[in-house]
Amino acid sequence: MPNRLADQTSPYLLQHADNPVDWWPWGTDAFTEATERGVPVLLSVGYAACHWCHVMAHESFEDPTTAAVMNEHFVNIKVDREERPDVDAVYMDVTVALTGHGGWPMTVFLTPAGEPFYAGTYFPPTPRAGMGSFRQLLEAVASAWRTRREEVTASGADIVRQITAAADAAGGPPAKLTAGLLAAAVEKAGRTFDQVNGGFGTAPKFPPSALLEMLLRHWARTGDGASLRMAVSTCERMARGGIYDQLAGGFARYSVDATWTVPHFEKMLYDNAQLLRVYLHLWRATGSALAERVTRETASFLLSELRTAQGGFASALDADTVLPADHGARGVEGATYVWTPGELVDLLGTQDGGWAADVFGVTVAGTFEHGASVLQLAADADDPGRFARVRARLAVARARRPQPARDDKVVAAWNGLAIAGLAEAGALLAEPAWVTAAVEAATLLSDVHWVDGRLRRTSRRGRVGTNPGVLEDYGDVAEGLLVLHQITGDERWLASAGDLLEVVRAHFAAPDGGFYDTADDAERLLRRPRDPADSPTPSGQAAVAGALLTYAALTGSRDHREASDRALEVLTPMLGVSASFAGWAGAVAEAALAGPAEVAVVDRPDLERLARLATAPGAVVVTSGPLTRGRGSAGVYVCRGFVCERPATTAEAVREQLGVTIAPVSSWNV
Repeated sequence: MPNRLADQTSPYLLQHADNPVDWWPWGTDAFTEATERGVPVLLSVGYAACHWCHVMAHESFEDPTTAAVMNEHFVNIKVDREERPDVDAVYMDVTVALTGHGGWPMTVFLTPAGEPFYAGTYFPPTPRAGMGSFRQLLEAVASAWRTRREEVTASGADIVRQITAAADAAGGPPAKLTAGLLAAAVEKAGRTFDQVNGGFGTAPKFPPSALLEMLLRHWARTGDGASLRMAVSTCERMARGGIYDQLAGGFARYSVDATWTVPHFEKMLYDNAQLLRVYLHLWRATGSALAERVTRETASFLLSELRTAQGGFASALDADTVLPADHGARGVEGATYVWTPGELVDLLGTQDGGWAADVFGVTVAGTFEHGASVLQLAADADDPGRFARVRARLAVARARRPQPARDDKVVAAWNGLAIAGLAEAGALLAEPAWVTAAVEAATLLSDVHWVDGRLRRTSRRGRVGTNPGVLEDYGDVAEGLLVLHQITGDERWLASAGDLLEVVRAHFAAPDGGFYDTADDAERLLRRPRDPADSPTPSGQAAVAGALLTYAALTGSRDHREASDRALEVLTPMLGVSASFAGWAGAVAEAALAGPAEVAVVDRPDLERLARLATAPGAVVVTSGPLTRGRGSAGVYVCRGFVCERPATTAEAVREQLGVTIAPVSSWNV
């Protein structure tokens, strides 16, 4: 059979290129084939680092008997959700509506017109726990298509009508942003705060990156101690938990429990890029040594593990580690990372091994599987030198183990998040190599992803993909470039961000002042997606609202400020529902209510870093660009709406005008 996935840029699709399943990539050719054959479409959506995607692939897609059933009765389409978030979003709505839950792998059966009539997530190869096998499902769907096609087709059309109506009714009418609304959103988030373990809600727990940024900004604007305490507690518990890599830095995707102990081991660029900035801002607010260490180690993780040869950042490290043939040549989740007490003693000796077990919470019973434990910072190290020595030896030994695979495609939006975090952290922590890495990633996006005046979503090994950028790509890349302009003084990045935002306003705008997730000339799906809620990344609407606000602060553009205000008004109803799903909208709103402050540092390099240490929400700090022009004398100019106070010429005056304060948190002593 033809190998239609062999020339794709997605590592996830390439993982399936040798399956006996006759896979098609998403596109009109596949649906034309289904029409001509008179068979339904089986849509399978996942991503390269997904553990259960691998499980279903090994159990079903690599099985010749199952593949034969799929090939006979369906046209089979494989989609990387990270390359096509629009396709994923539309059909995930269907899956959740039909089953009550979502997840990956996602399996959806469609008519040749693309209308869904049945959906689910993972299906096992044999019946279990009241669930039929995948092969039984295939036979049942094929039978229904043969014998009740009109009923199936009508069901698909009805599902589309219901999903479209639900999407149109989501959210609410735009509403004015007020300080009271933000205070209420924070208070409502606090009701689900875990006072013991940090974080919000119960298991599983995901890093609430955008919400943490909102809480830090709310504290900075209002002095609300509860906001700071929630941020500190959550960040400390995550940093001490198994979700954080205690040897090499970097955060796993989520914790399967409420205590941050056992992670789902995949490490995503988007989580680490956002958390890098959160911990940097927490260090700036509290002076925490632990927050600084996590910031530095997370930046090092990005550079050592995710940086590509072209200067971009890869998407993820896999959840599974493929063990060698003498261990079954199979993927095992967490195999790289977990330890037993005996392994620690064998490597470190009796004394250091026992001490390491106490410090890292490695027990005889184990915290993971088969008596192994995920490393946590269970106890404060009483000897920093010993702690550093033991960590180094464990890291070297772990590096000799089989390592998880890397999804090396470059996603524009997530690289935008990384650019912002690395550039700002590099400036505040005096690490110029991080700023250089941010510049190189921005250059890759500019040179490779910017094609014919539009942004492409992905590239791999310097080859740009064909999928157009979606709203989050434009918003997050613009945000990254605006931070990079502030740090480097290079106005190229300011101009590039302006170009991105012009495309957004021309091709993504909605009548109510918000934005769609896809451009007006993008491929037409069942509906034009428009999701105001954050996922693991900021929603595209919130990202664009933030970039518009920052661009206005840097240039004085009233037009961009008004566009940002309108976009925030569209997002305000989401804040009223749940700040947990609108954290970045809340963070942008905090900046809007605070001004944001516009800071021009003119001929006073000695005061530049102090100005950047300000916790004022969303403050922009520049040494060149429109904000600095026409300033007659040296000093730090603090402005709002390009109306400035008298220039500050001493450290004390800068602190007074910008509110450079630190709220010490005594428990952070590692």
